[in-house]
This record gives sequence, C-alpha cells and structure tokens, in this order.
Amino acid sequence: MRISATKPLFAWDELDDSPSLQAIRDTLATIPGHALLTALRDRRHNGCNRYPVHVLWGVLLVAILRRHVTREACLAELRRNAGLRLVIGIEREDDVPHGWNLTRFLTFLGTEPYLGLVREACDVLVRALGAAVPDLGRHTAGDSTALSGKPDPHPTRVAAEVAQGLPQPSGGKKEYKDDDGVVTKIVEWFGYKLHLLVDVRHEVTLACRVTDTNAGDNERIAAPVDQAQANLPDDRIETLAYDQAADDIKVHESLDAAGIRPVIQIRHCWPKDGEQENVLGGRIPSTSSTMKPARCSATTRPTPVRRAMSYAGHERDRGTLKYRCPAIVEGFVCGSQEKCNAGNPYGMTVRVPKERDLRRFPPIPRATQQFERRYKGRTAVERVNARLKVFWGLDDGQVTGSGRFHAHVGAVMVIHLAVATQLAAAQRYEGSFGNMTLSPIAAAIREAMRTRAAIPAPAPG
Repeated sequence: MRISATKPLFAWDELDDSPSLQAIRDTLATIPGHALLTALRDRRHNGCNRYPVHVLWGVLLVAILRRHVTREACLAELRRNAGLRLVIGIEREDDVPHGWNLTRFLTFLGTEPYLGLVREACDVLVRALGAAVPDLGRHTAGDSTALSGKPDPHPTRVAAEVAQGLPQPSGGKKEYKDDDGVVTKIVEWFGYKLHLLVDVRHEVTLACRVTDTNAGDNERIAAPVDQAQANLPDDRIETLAYDQAADDIKVHESLDAAGIRPVIQIRHCWPKDGEQENVLGGRIPSTSSTMKPARCSATTRPTPVRRAMSYAGHERDRGTLKYRCPAIVEGFVCGSQEKCNAGNPYGMTVRVPKERDLRRFPPIPRATQQFERRYKGRTAVERVNARLKVFWGLDDGQVTGSGRFHAHVGAVMVIHLAVATQLAAAQRYEGSFGNMTLSPIAAAIREAMRTRAAIPAPAPG
C-alpha cells in the first residue's frame, strides 16, 4: 500500500477493491482475535476439528476484505487461489470449508460470550488508535441507518436470541420532510437500525449499536456515547453533532453531564401553555424564543425594532451563555443604545444560565458559524455508512437470524477498524524519489501492535 505523505492520516480513498495478499495478511495480523479464538477452541474441545476455528474466522474476514457478494464466492476463490488459502492457514484445496460450515460458525459467533469477545476486539482497536492519534474523537458525529435482515424461521433459536437480549428484525419506515413539514421521501425496509458514533475528521467508527427499527435515536444515543468515552482518553470528546432526531432534553442533559457540547438542530415544537417568548433580562428586557435564543428591542420608534443579540461566548465557569448589544459589536446606530448601554463602552450584557433550557441554550448557539461548521461534520457519518454498507457489504440483506446478523456486523466493524489501523500505520512516500517515511503517530501504532503481538498466541486448531 503506497500512500503519499500529503494524504490524510486515514486515507480512505486509497482502499483497493481487491487488496493484495500482503495487505490481507497485514490486516488479519492487526486484529486482536486471540481471546475469541481461544474461547471457540475451548468450546470445541475434543470435538470434530475438520475445519479449525481460525480457518473459519479467516474465511469470514477474507470474504469481507475481498468484497465478495456471497460467502460461497469467497469459498470458490479459496479453492482456486493457493496463495490466499495459505494466508488464512489452509494448506490444501480439500481443506476449504463449505457454506454450511460458515453458517454454523456464524451461529455460534452470534452467542455469548463470543459476540462479546468480537466487540472487545473492536474496543481494543479503538483504544489503540485513541492512544496514538491525539485528536481522534475530539469532534464526533452520530446517526442511524437502515440495515436489511431476515428473521430466523426457527422459534427455538428466536427465543434464545430474545433471552440473550438481541433485537429481532422488524419493519421500519422513515419519512423525510422539507422545511414546511411536507413529506418528500419515504424509505421502508425490514431489518434493523445501526447507530454509529464516528470521528468527524478521520471517519473512524468509535462506537456502534444494533437495535430494532422502532428504537428512536434519542433513546439509543447514550450507549454509543458511553462506549466511545470508555475507549478514548478522559475528556477527549468535545462535541457531538446529530440531527433533529436526537433533540431531546434528556440527551442534552446527559451530554452536559459528560462535558460534551451538543451540536444538535432544534425541532420545531408547539409552544407550551401558549408560551411564545421568555424574558431574559436587561435594562430593556431581552427575550428568547425557540428558534432565536436572545433578542433585544429598540423602543424609541412607534413600532419596536427587534434584533438578534451578538453571541459573546460560553462561560464555562459560570455555566452561562453571554450575549452583547448588537449595535456595539456590529457598529451600527440604535435608537435605544444610550438607554441600554448607559454609557458602558462594552455595551449591555445578558447572561443566560444553561439550566434555564439546555435545548434552547446549548454551549454552541445554533446561530453561530461555529455551530454551522461543526454541524456539517455529520456528512462524515454518511460516508462511513456508505463505506460499511456498500464497500464491505454490511447491508447485503442475506443474513438470517439476529445472532448471525450481530456476528456479521461485528466482523465488518473489526475489518473497518483493522483497515483504519493499517492506514494510519502505513509508511508514506514523499519527494521526487519517493523516500519512505514513518510519522510519529504511525510509529506509535506499530509499537502498540508489536506489544500486542508479543502476547503468546494460541496454537492453531
């Protein structure tokens, strides 16, 4: 993998549609699967070992890396590609497993404790990246996307999945509306919802959760946030961008308690009890409404002139948002300027406690350029969704049963994070002679990989 030094740290546009054997070998070596394979071998114990668990695990991952439409296509390639067989530990063509062997393996992989060990492998990769990349997770964005799936036809397995706490596939429907509230697009699917929390700059998934289609984004946002905070250094996450689906007072309160500044568009809600505006204070009382946080009025004319006050920053120590006289800040003449400012060259100041209404008064006001800039970071989630669903086949719709589906999602996420690790750790070429260099971040990631590889691996079997 040859990446220019001018490319971003995570150069996703350098991914190959059909990676080389060396790239596959390096990616598989990055995955911390020792605990998972050990647990699977312990379960098999003295049973039939015709197809070792490390071979089945390798076939599952190679099918994703090579972007095969079906696992049968991957098995067909393994039968004719001796080099690829050796990468995952298959010596002969007759030792290539069958499709039903992978289906059975995926069934066991979707049960505990193996599903938890797959998630732990993802967490290990995120923690390693978070320790090496100083700004990973600083500015995040979240969203949910539709995933197609099939229900398991066997009631016994369905009951076991429900007892395990796995959501079952169901019908979902999402409506897209314009600014006037008119429905412009309707998307329907049968399956699940995938809730993602990603880094805006690097487009790396920090946490994910699979739920049923009835789960709202505001109800499920807490779990990915907690998972991301546990995997990243303390106080790493500064902002979280989300669409209006997460505009809930409970979401704002939980993010405020975690020290995360929400970048969430407010929903158009009906006024409560006839309330149109709230009085904030000032010599000439300032007011606020749902969409316009702070406004003042020039009362020297027969018809008062209302203007938006200028945002002056978030006072973290006081827990307030500060607004100033717009005439002083923007340099225009206001009829009530002398009365409001009372000779103060700084101008009238209004401080709004955040506790007054966290939805209406977030730490980053919605009318500021900073909010618009951070809110545009949500496009990173859409690109990650497309990469997972289209490039690596997360949304193929052919996986039957909730347990198998969760195992499939876990395998795709492991590949996503392992490839991200390889991109960040890759040497870069620069100059007209193509001299290869290694950045400090890449050196730190490689050192962490060597340390993890020093752990004794279980014997193949």
